Amino acid sequence: MVLVKINNTPENIALGVAIGIFIGVTPLYGFHTVIVIIMAMLIPRTNKIAILIGSNISIPPTAPFISWGGYWIGRFILGNQYPAIEWTYLKHFRYSNIREILLPLFLGSFILGLILAVCSYFVILILVKKFKKVE
Repeated sequence: MVLVKINNTPENIALGVAIGIFIGVTPLYGFHTVIVIIMAMLIPRTNKIAILIGSNISIPPTAPFISWGGYWIGRFILGNQYPAIEWTYLKHFRYSNIREILLPLFLGSFILGLILAVCSYFVILILVKKFKKVE
């Protein structure tokens, strides 16, 4: 496990992964690396490699599920007044329709990112502490 071998405190490693996961869940695809670099410079005590590793939650196989989950959460919170993302909607989707899905996508992704970041912080913290004791 690469995170265990990083010479840093378990708290800083867990914080880095949590920040990276939050960034990776945002629907700002194509800008994740830029945001990772900015956050690594703004939060000096966190581990930079851990942020980068955490942001890779949104690799191509997982990105559609993350985006759909974020959109679903945002749509649920906003009262289902936004279109459901189904095959019939996607078949007739035009880029001019993008405005109608942005608000629920960003709101839901923000909430999903917070939930995943908090959960991952504690899971990574426990795992790193456990594995650092073993070594």
